[in-house]
Amino acid sequence: MELTGIRAAASAQVRDRHRLAARELLTAALFLLPSLLVFTVFLFWPLLRSAVISTYGNDIIGRPTRFTGSHNYQLLLSQPELHEVILNTLLFTLYTVLPALVIGIALALLLQLRVAGIGFFRTLLATPFGFSVATASAVFGIFFNPGVGVLNGFLYPFHIHPVGWLTSPTTALLAVAATTVWLQLGYNVLVLSAGLQAIPEDVYEAARLDGARGLSLLRHVTLPLLTPSLFFLLVVSTIQSLQSFGQIDILTKGGPARSTTTLVYDLYLNAFAFGNSNFGLASAIAMVLFLLVVIVTAIQFGVLERRVFYR
Repeated sequence: MELTGIRAAASAQVRDRHRLAARELLTAALFLLPSLLVFTVFLFWPLLRSAVISTYGNDIIGRPTRFTGSHNYQLLLSQPELHEVILNTLLFTLYTVLPALVIGIALALLLQLRVAGIGFFRTLLATPFGFSVATASAVFGIFFNPGVGVLNGFLYPFHIHPVGWLTSPTTALLAVAATTVWLQLGYNVLVLSAGLQAIPEDVYEAARLDGARGLSLLRHVTLPLLTPSLFFLLVVSTIQSLQSFGQIDILTKGGPARSTTTLVYDLYLNAFAFGNSNFGLASAIAMVLFLLVVIVTAIQFGVLERRVFYR
């Protein structure tokens, strides 16, 4: 009888644990439901819809008409300028992500100095985060103006010929990238400053007792403990740069000579610009962009995440 009672009590405990686990699962699902609805409406459904539209032809106003299978992808791959567009996209990402991270680290380290008025500079260097893409692009458009721009004004005393920052295929992509770096800088400084402040002071004290100073302290203590913030910014900034559109449209319209035409802007040209409504081809470009984002992100997680020092 005693053994039977023990078994019954154990079975009751198992049932209670199962009921508790089911109740917790239901509670978690209810909390996640609003987010899942938002993701479904604004992410999963548009992605699925784009994949479907990319396999259809469309009429003059963009409505899907007939199933064409892989025709849009074959048409896209047969375009001679596709490799140039992909190269522009990758170069633009390279020109924006790495400089924004390096400058962000330098500024975040300077903002940790205990000097008078440092709070003012922290606020000042975080202000780019509050600017819209349109506002920043309009301001930088004035800076890059070949006639009255600030940058060429700096070159004038040195008798350097004015540079067509946005009108030359050589410099246009770099100019748009510089605008994007400034846009990303405020957010990078905020995240990296928070990461630096989260490093315990006793870790620095222990490193100093072991003889670490200056660059040695930065290399062996600060940067390793900052790698979670750096990795987060690397992934997020890369995705943002691959999807950049506003600054390209405002500053260069994809020119000159398609030197600033990225995948996102090529999608816009095929779907909306100049009365175009080739939504099938534009959706195929969207799928190529999605695949590129997935591949780049997978490489970052596969190669770089193992170097991240999680405390």
